[in-house]
Amino acid sequence: MKVRSSVFASFIILFEVIGVALFLRGFFPAPVKSSFSSKSKLSDVPAEPLTGSSHNSSRPPQPLFKRVVIMLVDALREDFVFGPNGRKNMPYTRHLVERGSTQSFVAKARPPTVTMPRIKALTTGSIPGFIDVVMNLNSPALLEDNLIWQAKTAGKRMVFYGDDTWVRLFPKHFMEYDGTTSFFVSDYTEVDNNVTRHLDSTLKRDDWDILILHYLGLDHIGHVSGPHSSLIQPKLLEMDDILKKIHGSLISKEAEGALPYLLVLCGDHGMSETGSHGGSSEPEVNTPLVLISPAFKRKVGLEKPAVVEQVDLTPTLALGLGLPISQNSVGRVIAGVLEEASLRDQLRFLHVNGHQLSCLLKDSTPEYEKEAGFEQFRVAEKSHGNWMKLYLEGNTSEVLTNMGKKVLKQYLDALAAMSSALSKQLGKYDMYSMIAGMVFVFQLLVILLLAMPEALSGAGEVDVPVLSSLLSLPFYLLCLLLASVHVLVCTSAESSCYFCSLSWGLVFAAVAFSSAMFCILVSMATRRLPLGPKIPGKSPSRASEWALSELDVLLLAGTVSHTLSLAASSFVEEEHQTWYFLLSTLCLAVFQDVCRKYFRERGGCGDEDERFLPTKDAHPPAAPQAEERSERWLALATPPFTLACCRILRSLNQTGVQWAHLPDMGHWLNSSEHKTVLSLLAAFSLILIYFLIQRRCSWVSKIALALGLLGVYSYRAAVGNVLFPWQHAGRNMSKGTVEARFVYVFVLGILFTGTKDLLRSQIITADARLKSRGLWEIYSGLVLLVSLLFRAHNLPVLCGCLLIQTLMAQFIWKKLHYDAAQTTIMHYWFGQAFFYFQGNSNNIGTVDISVGFIGLESYVEAPAIFLTALSTYAGPLLWACHLVCYLSSERDRSAVAVGHGCYCLALLRSVPAAAYIVLVTALRYHLFIWSVFSPKLLYESMHTLLTAGVCLFFSAMEQSRGSGK
Repeated sequence: MKVRSSVFASFIILFEVIGVALFLRGFFPAPVKSSFSSKSKLSDVPAEPLTGSSHNSSRPPQPLFKRVVIMLVDALREDFVFGPNGRKNMPYTRHLVERGSTQSFVAKARPPTVTMPRIKALTTGSIPGFIDVVMNLNSPALLEDNLIWQAKTAGKRMVFYGDDTWVRLFPKHFMEYDGTTSFFVSDYTEVDNNVTRHLDSTLKRDDWDILILHYLGLDHIGHVSGPHSSLIQPKLLEMDDILKKIHGSLISKEAEGALPYLLVLCGDHGMSETGSHGGSSEPEVNTPLVLISPAFKRKVGLEKPAVVEQVDLTPTLALGLGLPISQNSVGRVIAGVLEEASLRDQLRFLHVNGHQLSCLLKDSTPEYEKEAGFEQFRVAEKSHGNWMKLYLEGNTSEVLTNMGKKVLKQYLDALAAMSSALSKQLGKYDMYSMIAGMVFVFQLLVILLLAMPEALSGAGEVDVPVLSSLLSLPFYLLCLLLASVHVLVCTSAESSCYFCSLSWGLVFAAVAFSSAMFCILVSMATRRLPLGPKIPGKSPSRASEWALSELDVLLLAGTVSHTLSLAASSFVEEEHQTWYFLLSTLCLAVFQDVCRKYFRERGGCGDEDERFLPTKDAHPPAAPQAEERSERWLALATPPFTLACCRILRSLNQTGVQWAHLPDMGHWLNSSEHKTVLSLLAAFSLILIYFLIQRRCSWVSKIALALGLLGVYSYRAAVGNVLFPWQHAGRNMSKGTVEARFVYVFVLGILFTGTKDLLRSQIITADARLKSRGLWEIYSGLVLLVSLLFRAHNLPVLCGCLLIQTLMAQFIWKKLHYDAAQTTIMHYWFGQAFFYFQGNSNNIGTVDISVGFIGLESYVEAPAIFLTALSTYAGPLLWACHLVCYLSSERDRSAVAVGHGCYCLALLRSVPAAAYIVLVTALRYHLFIWSVFSPKLLYESMHTLLTAGVCLFFSAMEQSRGSGK
């Protein structure tokens, strides 16, 4: 069966998306959990160890605190409290840290540093899986054993105000609550006022035991303006005043002889230098943890805060309130909280924590007895029993005290070792789904590679032996074999597999499809073997043999080298450096081609050159020699100009991991003293964007584009990023909702006009010019939308993108007669580089979620996700769309050029995706994969999905072009 190369590539990439999705379903694991379905109970608390007697006490530990107030400030960085500016930011809190009855720590949050996974970590004590980043958008109820459930079961009365993620995670757990949405990041005032307005009435009451406050304003300021914004300090002072009010109220209600209160100030995660979070940089994972209670010793000066894990707060609060520790908690009790308790109570608390960790270790590790922490706990437990025997006998000597301190240290060492061992077991992988997805993707990749000679031939068609493969005996034998393997795996697997939970109809379809793909693969490989090195040419202009030019070698070597570089975590973290190097090398190679063409070929100024330099108009130019000379110099200047332009764009945003904290042009432009420079730069960029885009639009779209770009500047002025000449300096900032919606209207109008022209060219009349204009207007609408989403200092990136596209299309790709495959690879390289020019990286913390709320007055999930994804992948998307427009507008090319572009694009995405799947499978047990490789895998998956959509559009264009002919 013969199919067009674009249709073939589109189907391959679509099926590859399914394979990647299946692999992701197995790779992102469920966190380590106990296999017991029931939750911890007080009756499960172990008895105190006692040597030589059975009359040991099994009573649960007595609570340390009567009331607990948890004040969680979203995105509270450690240096906001403990840093040099801590006294200015939060003076009362800093005074308590230095002189009050407090315990201060730096709590390290594990990536992903996103709100919902961090709340789960704080309440369950477990380390959430990376897939919780996606679940963060719509948090389901938490069924896992957790601190909130334990408190409710024990009759504790809980009140909550703040982020509604808590309400979704713990429905019907709070006797009183008021949730506020956490995703509308443009609001950083009302979102906190909605919490504080309840404080006065709640603090006066005595009908609650636990009060939880989750403030979001600081996080929202970070997303919009960054950690060095002028809005940060006023917000921190506001939080400090609230803490002072809570602390004063608790002191006034303290009763003599009663259990003391506990006030907890903490953050769920930190904030990167760009204001985002989600990654593993120090500012993102280091959060302050301040425990305030009269049960602690009063400080006499600032002490360097100790470092603890964020999950250590869970067992500490559980034991402090007299509750069982959650079954899946990997945290260890913070020893400083117990320092004023008796030695017997301290040992009792540590023993309960050690027993819970040892049970979890037994349940999650087959060879748990070989773990050093487990053995240390057994030794400490035995020593504890000996100590208890002497204690109950009434021994009060100093020897007993020293022995107790030794046992205490043994427990602390054992807890540290077991907690560390459990933390490294990030989850249980669904290996069956991972292997099935990996095999699926690799089969498709091999088929794509085997079809290369036909797909890039002049005919642009691929002969796929579908019918012969389905009617062959190996197909049915392979179906039986795979079905047997499936039954064997599903009946012998120790843990449930996602693939095993599917219906037999879906399983049979998957088995049949995989068997068919394998038979097609073998058939195509057998057919290719006799051909040897003779492969049909890539374009009609080439010889029948595949002769690789120097540029072909560079493009091939660069693509393969980039794929191989993904095997190293440092290359993943700093992937932008790889693309910057490849793009610079490409510019030099193109410059060499231009010099060779215009200075080394014979007849460069005669009739031969006129053939190589066709003009846009059909009639000959008035001054051919002058125009020819200017075109030559413009062609020579394009590669160096592109190189210089890319170097300037690199300086706008520092990205990656190692140097992301260094200042860049973006920080300089966004500072308040340089707002005038930013305003002029943004205005110039928008004007140049208009002139670069409007040239191929209809007059209606030109007017809409001009008004839309004016609206973009108005929006940035409304939110305070840039200045209008008549704008007053003291004018309050607005949300810019009206201005943004003004732009959306023109975006929809331009997209409608382009779609109408495109449909007319497809259905009513086969007009190539109308179709080309329709595609360009759709592209112009996307450019206008992206210009609204980009921050003001990133508008030069968009401007540079359009300028390079214009120059390369006019003076390089056309004049040097680069074929569709070469042009596609160049577009792909530029798209990848511009992804990093925007300031993106393989770190979730660089995703700017604030763009998802431009023009919205409340959180609406679908448009927020769409706008955030569009802004993140604007670079690759715009270059892919430009590729469609360019190949579709080339009248002197055959109809298969679009198919060649689609095939090359699919191949460029399939090779790194397949290689990356193998890499993460091999390194799945390494801890650093979560902070480096998991975000990259998500980016690769989203990019593959984006490529699938572009290939479908390519396929539609080729089909229409073929029918038009």
